[in-house]
Amino acid sequence: MGLVSEFKDFIAKGNVLDLAVGVIIGAAFGKIVTSLTDDVIMPVVGIFLGHTDFSTIMLGPMKIGLFINAVINFAIIAFIIFLIVKGANSIKKKPVEVVEVAATPPPPTTDQQLLMEIRDALRAGRA
Repeated sequence: MGLVSEFKDFIAKGNVLDLAVGVIIGAAFGKIVTSLTDDVIMPVVGIFLGHTDFSTIMLGPMKIGLFINAVINFAIIAFIIFLIVKGANSIKKKPVEVVEVAATPPPPTTDQQLLMEIRDALRAGRA
């Protein structure tokens, strides 16, 4: 098999395409969460902490505020993904449990009943 056909088979696999779609949607979702964090949540947090923008916090030459913003972004993204996965898992169809009921054996026939009576009588005669 040639290199080109192997590459085509690799790309055509469903999991590679799913991964590509996931990365693209994740990037777009990241922009939404960044906007949510920067434009909605951080101003509210800034009101309570007295700072309106963490990005201005510096420790010498280090921009600690940008790191704080990144940590808050990560926490929000992780929490939202947790909620999405939890919701998807609850929506998933749970497998139906098949309960096997033990079939009761059919009642013995007349011949079998007579044979059991003869057997029981012979046993009782020996004892």
